[in-house]
Amino acid sequence: MLKDKKMVESITSMDVDFAKWYTDVVKKAELVDYAPVRGCMILRPYGYAIWENVQKVLDGKFKDTGHENVAMPLLIPESLLKKEADHVEGFAPEVAWVTFGGNEELTERLCVRPTSEVLFCDHYSNIIQSYKDLPKLYNQWCSVIRWEKTTRPFLRTLEFLWQEGHTMHATFEDAEAETLKILDIYASFCEDYLAIPVIKGKKTDKEKFAGAYATYTIESLMHDGKALQCGTSHNFGDGFAKAFDVTYTDKDGKIKHCFQTSWGVTTRLIGAIIMVHGDDNGLVLPPRIAPTQVMVVPVAMHKEGVLEKANELKDRIGKFARVKVDGTDKTPGWKFAEYEMKGVPLRLEIGPKDIEKNQCVLVRRDSREKIFISLDDLETEIPRILDEIHIGLFEKAKKAQLEKTSSAKTLEEFNEKLDKQPGFIRAMWCGDVECENKIKEVASASSRCMPFNDQERISETCACCGKEAKTLVYWGRAY
Repeated sequence: MLKDKKMVESITSMDVDFAKWYTDVVKKAELVDYAPVRGCMILRPYGYAIWENVQKVLDGKFKDTGHENVAMPLLIPESLLKKEADHVEGFAPEVAWVTFGGNEELTERLCVRPTSEVLFCDHYSNIIQSYKDLPKLYNQWCSVIRWEKTTRPFLRTLEFLWQEGHTMHATFEDAEAETLKILDIYASFCEDYLAIPVIKGKKTDKEKFAGAYATYTIESLMHDGKALQCGTSHNFGDGFAKAFDVTYTDKDGKIKHCFQTSWGVTTRLIGAIIMVHGDDNGLVLPPRIAPTQVMVVPVAMHKEGVLEKANELKDRIGKFARVKVDGTDKTPGWKFAEYEMKGVPLRLEIGPKDIEKNQCVLVRRDSREKIFISLDDLETEIPRILDEIHIGLFEKAKKAQLEKTSSAKTLEEFNEKLDKQPGFIRAMWCGDVECENKIKEVASASSRCMPFNDQERISETCACCGKEAKTLVYWGRAY
């Protein structure tokens, strides 16, 4: 039999080749497999279980704020998609088309949804009549297709899972409040459940969603210093409502156009978890989102009473945490390496000597620390340690984000700092898209957001052109 350390394949060091490390992790932790169609992925049970936990938490938060789930069609007639010019222009390069039904060519092409604004607007135009019908707060969980040229599991695939909320309101102010409320839900979810610190802010006009009045975003920083957009919330104003004639009669009997929002997060969040918390041993999952929070591993399982005790502990722990027992005939060493690779937050080891001493060994995935605790203290110690792991992961990620965030007053300084240490660059901007394009051309960095909670004027002039600056922007090289 092979030695235990050989039983789970090693992975590429993240500091040697981060892209290869990432691919190794998603494959060897059994999160995905590649599908027969280029750029598509098969979400394996473990990867899908993470998404189910994301879905469960967010779905509850949406329902708590009055949103209802619906299901829209997969296909969109081309004529419907073309009703909002900016929107169709923005998505045209990514659209997949259905041109045949069976053996017959269709008289009108059907778009496989890249997003569902036009479907919701068409529906809303039929069901909204009066101010009493507002607001309409709908969300759907589904998959969409965008024909990407380059792909990577979770981060950018042709088809991906997401939720897309689409709401209609009586006033611009109501729509704006909705947009920002959802952004706050996304930000708190990332920090409170995924242990990922984010920067909240507004996108520039160049980077905003096609057809939107304003786009708001949460941005995070990965281990390699690249930025990742983790969620967006859009205020569409009344642009779509006018294009689709979505109107209501107000209290005074006047006909007015509605104001719309849309917002979404995707399976990209799983990619963020991997790249923020993972290490050279594989995944490190935040406890509040991990499919299995505690894995019980019986040691010397062939000895009388060990497996029975492991199952007894599982039943106890199952009352307050997600727990499994590995009762397979793999060696303990294999199991230890496997659950490290899969990022299980806590491993509980129990053997004959432990049973005699009324104790067990808890091994933390984040620090690999071994902790001996009395079996009488499981109900208090396990929840405490899981919370400690979450807090530790968040603080570590926040520290890394701060260390990889720097300020620049000129384009030369901007480029120099970004080349030396990839991360967020805080720099002033005049508001001119030509400067935004030049920074992207020279430094290969895009504007990530104009932050809400950081309005320090680090300079009075634009880092690119030297003219009077209007706002601080976070820039970065991004996925």
